[in-house]
Amino acid sequence: MAHFETIEQEGVRLVKVTLQNETVRTEAGALYYMKGPITMESKAPSIGGFLKALATGEKIFRPTYTGTGELFLEPSLGGFYIFDSGGQTWIAESGAYWASEMGITVDIHRESTLTALKSGEGFMDFQTKLSGQGTIVLQSQGPVEVVQLQNDRLTVDGSYVLARTGSIRYSAQRATKSLFSSMTSGEGFVRIYEGTGTLLMAPMPYWRHRMFHAIAGVHAAHRGGGGGSES
Repeated sequence: MAHFETIEQEGVRLVKVTLQNETVRTEAGALYYMKGPITMESKAPSIGGFLKALATGEKIFRPTYTGTGELFLEPSLGGFYIFDSGGQTWIAESGAYWASEMGITVDIHRESTLTALKSGEGFMDFQTKLSGQGTIVLQSQGPVEVVQLQNDRLTVDGSYVLARTGSIRYSAQRATKSLFSSMTSGEGFVRIYEGTGTLLMAPMPYWRHRMFHAIAGVHAAHRGGGGGSES
């Protein structure tokens, strides 16, 4: 089983994959560098897969890497979320997929035209469908929060949900009942997630997360320094 880990260096993050006579798949252009006898292969998709990729704008080629050694993927100012699929089907936002083990099938998921228009994604909203058993790596703008729904409903104002299990129903609707109220409230359409399953959310970018921690540190130092008495 390939080993995936995130490494942080000088404010950027990258994914390191350790292979022991194994194969993994990555997004096109994800390679940074590799060490050891590892072979890269990029097979052309089937005619159906080729036409589907052209129609959706998805990457046509997703290379595989086979061998023993260390594979390093491109660094990012954002981050990466590594998790086991649990044998479930996951629907990831477009552009979120980064890498996976070969037990994971990577395909295209299309939302309805009406839902896509309401959510602000344009005429069609194509996402990435990940199914099978194995490790998945997603790109994330910031720290990931795992949210469990049990026959419940989650309303999100913005594209903060990175991925969801296939059991979760997704739709978009006006934030308020009337069009006038939605316009005056400034909220417009919100994203609705319903059912039982798991969502991965990344509401705060890493740069903002670091800024808040820095501000909290300054406040803590100020309080600590102001508590003493002069001699």
